[in-house]
Amino acid sequence: MSVGFNNITDIRVPFVAVEFDNSKAQQGPAIQPFQTLIMGQKRSTGTATALAVVTVTSEAQARTLFGAGSMLQWMVKRYLQNDLVTTLQVVPIVDNAAGVIATGKVSIVGPATADGVLSIYFAGKKIETSVTSGDVATAVATALAAAINADTDAQVTAAVNGSNLFEVDISARHKGTMGNQIDIRLNYFAEDLTPAGLAITLTAMASGAGDPDTNTIFAALPEEQYNVVINPWNDTSNMTKLETELDSRFGPMKAIDSVSFTTKLGSLGTLSSYGNARNNSHSCILGPCKAAPNPSWEWSSATGGQAAKSAQIDPARPFTTLPLVGILAPNKSDEFIMSERNTLLTDGIASTKIVIGIPQIERLITSYQVNAASQPDTSYLDATTLFTLSYLRYSFRNRMASKFPRHKLANDGTRFGPGQPVITPSIAKAEAISLFGEWERAGLVEGVDQFTRDLVIERNASNPNRIDCLLPPDLVNQLLNVAAQIQFLL
Repeated sequence: MSVGFNNITDIRVPFVAVEFDNSKAQQGPAIQPFQTLIMGQKRSTGTATALAVVTVTSEAQARTLFGAGSMLQWMVKRYLQNDLVTTLQVVPIVDNAAGVIATGKVSIVGPATADGVLSIYFAGKKIETSVTSGDVATAVATALAAAINADTDAQVTAAVNGSNLFEVDISARHKGTMGNQIDIRLNYFAEDLTPAGLAITLTAMASGAGDPDTNTIFAALPEEQYNVVINPWNDTSNMTKLETELDSRFGPMKAIDSVSFTTKLGSLGTLSSYGNARNNSHSCILGPCKAAPNPSWEWSSATGGQAAKSAQIDPARPFTTLPLVGILAPNKSDEFIMSERNTLLTDGIASTKIVIGIPQIERLITSYQVNAASQPDTSYLDATTLFTLSYLRYSFRNRMASKFPRHKLANDGTRFGPGQPVITPSIAKAEAISLFGEWERAGLVEGVDQFTRDLVIERNASNPNRIDCLLPPDLVNQLLNVAAQIQFLL
C-alpha cells in the first residue's frame, strides 16, 4: 500500500471509507497569534486575584478588576487607546507590604481676587477646582482636596495638612518607587489660567520605596507566549529579573519569546547611564523626555500597544511615526533635541519625538549593545529584528509540524511509494526554500540565491530520528536614513 492513511484499516464489511487530511490545507505563510501581557499593581478594592492572568477588553473592566485609580487601570486605558486588536492579558500584583507611599504637596497663597478655575494635573489627569473671588487659601485647599478625592480614577489621594491648612498633602495610591514618578503640574493647556490672586507652589512626589518582586509574577505565569510584555517597574532589581525571564523564554526549548517595553524619564545623563547599565536583546527601554505629565507606565503601555498592533500586521516594518495616543507632550524644555536622541540611541535607549504636539515613536531599539565578548554588536539592535525572528521561527515550526505531523524519516534516494508519509532531507530542503519564498513575498527576507546556497538540512549523525537544519535568512532592513547631495548650478 503506497498511500499512508491515518485512520483507515482493512475491514471485511463492504464499505467506502474516506478520511480527511489537513496537513496540506493551509496555503501561504502561517498567521502568528499575538497577545500582550501587562504587569502592574492592583488596589485592594480590585476584584481580580493577585498573580492570576486575566483577559481584559475595556478600561471599565480594568477599573473593577484592579481598583479605581490603580496603576493597572491606567495602563490598560493607555494600551487600549493604542491597540484594540491584540488579545490583552493582565497579571496583577499587590503592593509590597514593606513599601512606602510617595507623597507630594500643593501649597496655596490667597485670597483669590477673581472668579476662576484652578487646574492642577496629577499623572496627566486634570483636576479642576472652582474658585470664587474672595476665597482664602484655606478654603481653596479644602476644595482642592475634596475635588481630588471625588475623582476616584485619580492615581493620587489628598488631605488638607493638619498643621498648615493652606497646604494639601498628596499621596500615591500605591506603595513603591513608581509613585515618585507621578507628575504634579499647574496649567498644562493654554486655556488653563490660575485665578487671579492665588499663588500655587508644587512639591514633587518623593519618598516612595519598595516595589513588588516580579519573580513572583514570573513563577505564576503559564508557559505560553506573550509577544509583547509591558513592564511598569524600572528599578534595577526588577529589570534584571525581567531580562532573565525574557532570555529563558527566548530559548529554543521554550520558544515563547517576548519583547518587553519599559520607560524611564530623566535627564540625558541619567538615561544614558541607565541604558549603558543594561544589555538585553528582548527589552526595549523608552527614554522619551526629561519629565512629562503622564507617568512612565502609561508611556510603556501606549508604546507597547502601537508595537503589538503593528508587529502582528508586519513584524519587519519600522515603528517610526506611530502616535502614542493618550500621552500628553512634555514641555519644550523637557524634550530631547536630535543630537541628544542620537546619543540615547547609542546607549540602549529607544527614542520618541514630538510632532505638532503629538508624541510619536521615533525608533524602537533594544538595550542590547555588546556580545558575550563585550564587543559592540548591532545584531539585535532594532525591535523589528526580534519580532521578525519570532515570526520566522513560529512559521517554520508551524510548517514542519503541520505538513509532516506523523511522518517517517528516510535518507535521500529511498524508493518509497508516492503516498507514503515519509520525509527526507531533500524534501525538507525543498519545503524550506518554498517557505522562504513565502517570507520573501511577505517582505520579511531577501536573497533567495544566498539562502538556497547556504541552507543546510541533513540527518543527525547520532540520532536517526532527527533532521538538523541551518536556516540562513537575510532579514529585510528598514528605511531609516536617506543620504543625498544636491550638486547645484548657477
